Amino acid sequence: MADEHSTSRSRPGHPAVVAALLLTTLGTAALTGCGGSGKATATQETQDKATGIAAPSASGPSTATTAPPTVSAPTTPAAPLAAPTAQAAAETSAASSPGATPGCDHKMPISPDEVAVYRYTPEGGSLNLIVKAGAWGCPDPDSDGPAFETTGKEYDLPLDQAAYITATNPITESSENQQIGVQELLDWLEAHPNSGLVFKYHAGADGAVDKLEQEFTP
Repeated sequence: MADEHSTSRSRPGHPAVVAALLLTTLGTAALTGCGGSGKATATQETQDKATGIAAPSASGPSTATTAPPTVSAPTTPAAPLAAPTAQAAAETSAASSPGATPGCDHKMPISPDEVAVYRYTPEGGSLNLIVKAGAWGCPDPDSDGPAFETTGKEYDLPLDQAAYITATNPITESSENQQIGVQELLDWLEAHPNSGLVFKYHAGADGAVDKLEQEFTP
C-alpha cells in the first residue's frame, strides 16, 4: 500500500492543473503585448509633437469653418480731364509761336488789287506782267511790317503801255514813291527777275492795268 501512494504522487499533474497553467501563461503574454503597444503609442505621440503633427481628435474631425474673405467694392475711376477748347488751343498756339501778334488772323483773304510782280512778257503782241496773288501776313515785332504772302500760281496781268507807275527803293533811290516810266520798270524787272516786289494796281475798262504803285515791304 505504501508503494502505491508514492507512485501516484510522481505522476504528471491533473489535467485541470495543466489547463490553469496554460491560461496563466497566455494571460501574462497578453499583458506583456498590451504594455508594448502602449509604449509604442506613447513613443509615436512624442515624435508627432516634435515634428508639429497634431494627433487626430478622438471625437472625430473638426467641424470648424473658415470665414470667406471680405471683398471690397470696386473703386469708381476718376473722370477724364476735359479736352481743351479750340479757343484755348488757339491762344496757346499763338503764345508759343515766336513773333506772333495777338489778335492777328493768319487766314487773311486774298487782296483784290495787290500782286507780287516777278517778270514781264511781250508775247502775243501785248505787254503782260507775270504776277502772283497774295495777302498780307501778321506783323512781325522783329521787322518793320508784315510780309506779303503769295499764294497760287503765276499768271499774266495785262499792262497798259501808257500806265501811271510809281516806285520806291530798290527801283529808285528814294524812300518815297517816285513816278517812273513803263520802260524803266521793264528794264528793272529784266535786270532783277523774280524779285516779287508788291504793287497795288487799278485796271481800266479793257482789263489792262492803267495805274501801278509800289508798296512798302520790310
